Amino acid sequence: MSSEPVVGLRQLRRARLAVAAVFCVHGAVTGSFATRIPWIQDHAAVGAGQLGLALAFPAIGASVAMPLAGAISHRFGARTALRGLLALWTMSLVLPSFAPNLFALCAALFVYGATSGMSDVAMNALGVETENRLDRSIMSGLHGMWSAGALIGSAGGTLAAHLGSDARLHHTLAALTLTALGLIACQGVLDLRSSADEEPPPRFALPPKSALVIGAIGFCAVFAEGASLDWSAVYLRDVLDTSPGLAAASTTAFALTMAVARLAGDRIVDRFGSVRTVRVGGVLATIGGLMVVLAPHPALTLCGFALIGLGVAVVVPLAFAAAGRSGPNPSQAIAGVATITYTSGLIAPSAIGAVADATSLVVSFGLVTVLAFGLVLGAGVLRSAGRESVKAGSVEQAVQDRRP
Repeated sequence: MSSEPVVGLRQLRRARLAVAAVFCVHGAVTGSFATRIPWIQDHAAVGAGQLGLALAFPAIGASVAMPLAGAISHRFGARTALRGLLALWTMSLVLPSFAPNLFALCAALFVYGATSGMSDVAMNALGVETENRLDRSIMSGLHGMWSAGALIGSAGGTLAAHLGSDARLHHTLAALTLTALGLIACQGVLDLRSSADEEPPPRFALPPKSALVIGAIGFCAVFAEGASLDWSAVYLRDVLDTSPGLAAASTTAFALTMAVARLAGDRIVDRFGSVRTVRVGGVLATIGGLMVVLAPHPALTLCGFALIGLGVAVVVPLAFAAAGRSGPNPSQAIAGVATITYTSGLIAPSAIGAVADATSLVVSFGLVTVLAFGLVLGAGVLRSAGRESVKAGSVEQAVQDRRP
């Protein structure tokens, strides 16, 4: 995919801020939806088991649709494609709250997940391209902005739920607001377009081998993330017999260290490199897992979950960045990694529960610890010389822009 021949440093900085805003908007949709799930469950009149089935459909929709993102970007250009896909995603927020039954809810969540996945691939591809042209790490910070957006969206949803607001009204207003903000943000992203002689990517294709290898690292990190987010409070309550408040604090500790690590991750990656950063993160996550499994005191277990969050925080952003530099079709490679990580996030909570039913939660988090150690062993696959190939025109213009 080509673009304007020369991109100045000021334009790249603007593009970085714009794509960061896109990530924030994307996260805000997720946060807005998650806080109103109880209202949606009551409105659709579904039980806990049926809700669990319905909540699998976003991941199914995303996995099916993500490979389409590359073809859409090739045909319409990266900026136009992102503008359209992000608008579809923000407006899809309305659909689940209007679902009157289980079938309609599953269909709405399938569309919700499909638009989420395609816009996710498009924005990550643009984030990787912006990172390459800046010749510095920004992907961790971009994912940190997604987390910030999710917090903003969830705060708004919490307020709406506290006020007893109808989720249909809340999500309609949120969708309109986020759509407008997303369209404004998309104006500043890089306008990448395919050259006339460039062959379009296939609409559906298996992920390239490089994406499978990189995706395996993302799988380990997302599995540990999903398991810790969904099961940490249960672990403290059932294994260590703590109070509900202290059990809930474990989830907060995990989420907080993840957010802080992502926002600070770019400077660490620029200084130490992707491989060393992930390897050290894997060591921290492994130590955290061992503390969870072996510690006899809740305070140590809390520290263990915090270390897991700290250790896995930057792995997925770096996996997306490595995928985008791994071959001639960045969107296809990113879609492959995204599909693997979405799958990991889908199966992790249920896998932990299945192992716990067969053995115990302690054994379940032993599995998490083993996967965390996989980050130490597999960090080398993130090594890429992609940033060394920054276009000379961009570099020259960046140097000129720095001159008085």
